Amino acid sequence: MQAGCLETGVARSNRRSGLIGNRKGIDLRGSNFRQILKHMKREEEDLVILKDKFVSQWGVMGTQWGINRTMAQIHALLMTSPEAMTTDEVMEELSISRGNAHTNLKELVNWGLLRIVTRKGERKEYFEAELDVWEIFRRIVRERKKREIDPALDLLEGCLAGSQGMKSAGGRAFNEQMKSLEEFVRFVSKMSDRVAGMPHGKAMQLAMKLFG
Repeated sequence: MQAGCLETGVARSNRRSGLIGNRKGIDLRGSNFRQILKHMKREEEDLVILKDKFVSQWGVMGTQWGINRTMAQIHALLMTSPEAMTTDEVMEELSISRGNAHTNLKELVNWGLLRIVTRKGERKEYFEAELDVWEIFRRIVRERKKREIDPALDLLEGCLAGSQGMKSAGGRAFNEQMKSLEEFVRFVSKMSDRVAGMPHGKAMQLAMKLFG
């Protein structure tokens, strides 16, 4: 009986002091709880600023590896989003038109950097980003090779074949230059294929040998 009275008295005391339902004794009505809420709010605000900075700068860097700024910003937005996003959500976040969002989302899917997610009972398409850093790198290398290196190699092979057997000094010099360029670009093409086909562990071992 005394134990019951004592327990009741403790519970009554906790209710008066704001410790109801909290085994760790955190004061839900006092300054500690307000400080926790304030810290959480400040952290959320800092996170928004950091995400905005990342999206903006990724857009700038994206132009250096072969895609336009908006495409890179969409990629960055979806990489840092905890959930898949719709076209409308991307439009709202980046303040871009539907046509711009649709075109760049489709291109990112073609690059293999995004995938389309469907949800049962919904007609909307959702998009989520590939998050594996090595896989992102491999896919960018593969796409850049297809769009830049392969056409350059085709051009050089054509020029080399067309100038083969020329007798003039200018013709021979042109052929030699095309031959040198073709050999170099072919080497780059083979290296791109090799890198894009490597698993992560093997690629890191190669990088350590070359740069370590």
